[in-house]
Amino acid sequence: MGAENLEDEDVPALTTGQAAGVIGVQPAFLRSLDAGQMLRPVRSAGGHRRWTRRQLALAARVRALFDEGFTLTAAWKVVSLEDRVDEVTHERDLARAELERTRRELARVRRDSAEEVARAEPTARTGSSGGVHRAPGLRDATGPAPATA
Repeated sequence: MGAENLEDEDVPALTTGQAAGVIGVQPAFLRSLDAGQMLRPVRSAGGHRRWTRRQLALAARVRALFDEGFTLTAAWKVVSLEDRVDEVTHERDLARAELERTRRELARVRRDSAEEVARAEPTARTGSSGGVHRAPGLRDATGPAPATA
């Protein structure tokens, strides 16, 4: 594995012993997260667990809640729900920004449309002589009927 991959939070680079040392827990704690299907490390060709930095960050958060007295399952649920709230908040913020962009675009289109209508109105008003043109033999709704021969 190249050094450039070490910056990626999702590269499974650390063994269980290394990962435990990084976050200050016993390897058994990480194995219990795997056994409880809370975190699923990648397995090497030899079957050894390989942990990512992102997984270790989650494990550290779970451990902090566990140390405060939460059960392991409850701590995992709290961390999972916190992450979901963060995701939904981010999605909401993106949707609000898109809505605001759409509103601005709609206002621009309405403004441009109103300007085009305003430019076209003087032509429509002055474009004809003002007289009404009718086909011969048709009467005006208020005028007398045409004479018959």
